[in-house]
Amino acid sequence: MYEMVKEAVDKRDFKTVKETFEHLEEADIADLMQGFHDNREVDAKDISLLFRLLPKDTAAEVFTYMETDMKELLINRFTDTELEDIVDNLFIDDTVDLIEEMPANVVQRILAASDPQSRKMINMILKYPEDSAGSIMTTEFVYMKRDQTVKECLEKIRSLGMVKETVYTIYVTEQDRRLVGVLSILDLLTADDDDIIGDIMDENVITALTTDDQEQVAAQFAKYDFVALPIVDNENRIVGIVTFDDAMDVVEEEATEDMAHMAATMTSEESYFKTSVIAHARNRIVWLLVLMLSSTISSIIIGHYEAAFATIPLLVASIPTLTGTGGNCGTQTSTMVIRGMSLGEIELKDFFKVMFKELRISLIVGVILAAVNFLRICIQYSKDTSVDSVKLGICVSLAIFAAVVMSKLIGCILPMAAKAVKIDPALMAAPFISTIVDASTTLVFFNIALLVFNIKI
Repeated sequence: MYEMVKEAVDKRDFKTVKETFEHLEEADIADLMQGFHDNREVDAKDISLLFRLLPKDTAAEVFTYMETDMKELLINRFTDTELEDIVDNLFIDDTVDLIEEMPANVVQRILAASDPQSRKMINMILKYPEDSAGSIMTTEFVYMKRDQTVKECLEKIRSLGMVKETVYTIYVTEQDRRLVGVLSILDLLTADDDDIIGDIMDENVITALTTDDQEQVAAQFAKYDFVALPIVDNENRIVGIVTFDDAMDVVEEEATEDMAHMAATMTSEESYFKTSVIAHARNRIVWLLVLMLSSTISSIIIGHYEAAFATIPLLVASIPTLTGTGGNCGTQTSTMVIRGMSLGEIELKDFFKVMFKELRISLIVGVILAAVNFLRICIQYSKDTSVDSVKLGICVSLAIFAAVVMSKLIGCILPMAAKAVKIDPALMAAPFISTIVDASTTLVFFNIALLVFNIKI
């Protein structure tokens, strides 16, 4: 399809392009045009020409699927009338997202193209804290009064349906817009025309406050399988809704942020290839410097036990095994705990419960790893007369057992401690935990070696 449209553009056969677009989904059209732009295969003038081939309502939908650089390119080539047509066909939350992505000069044009009522709604949403439920909601939803009939409700949906983001869920309010109930489109279709909305609505409404964190809102979608979630103020007045597609965007954003933190790097709003080399380096260097400097603790510990090296040189060969095993165990635990906290399975009140569970797991894992490692060392160094393979096996195996227990406890304590002080638990993931585990494991290992081999320093 990509090559076919590209060939039609090269031949200036825009009739074929238009016919092709008619059979494609909006998201696929956006991907196709984005590909032309990213690969520099079609110039900006022709891309804007392709966009103008789309019907107004389709064009607005395609526009929402495009990446920021593509949107900015098109806006800069739009006439005021074309921009007004696009903005008029965008839902309020999509317009807000667009404004947050664009530079100031483009934002001025977007606001100028919006009608006064839309500008008022946009400004209201922009005032909410970043990453809050209010900042991702839309004010375009269907609501009814509890004393209206089913017939009146259906007539209102028919008249408003095309300009509301969703009509599958209808919210029931009192005169001051206090939310008192909810019902689905199925409830309306299966009821009699004369039935009163207040008699068939569900009064048990699950809501979120405008100030709630967007991640909590996304978690409610996962828990209750919502299509939309009503957002209310402190007086239970409905001010907007968050729809399923916006919740999925939050899930992707939060997962990306957690992955970046777990890899000890800063997040980037741009894709991998659109982020410059300098930006990538800047995002990574801070944590790498912190981790590199913190690793000097392990170097100081190793330097302090030079006498142990001189007596038993093979101790050095065991350090990578110990630190690697400890780091891997800590990473496993921290990943499971962070995931549990993200899904709401683990709460701060479960601190000692989680510690006890991880302690039991570490004892089982530690015994197995220590036993296997003892056998490996005894077999590997059985013919080496320069070292007592049994003592070396005991020394390293005890250190591995201690490393597993410590790393698993550290792996569950640090993420939960981070959450307790309002820090993202993902920051306490793999790199940070590995650094702490390396230092503590090395210290324990050499102290065990001093005891087993009776070394004086």
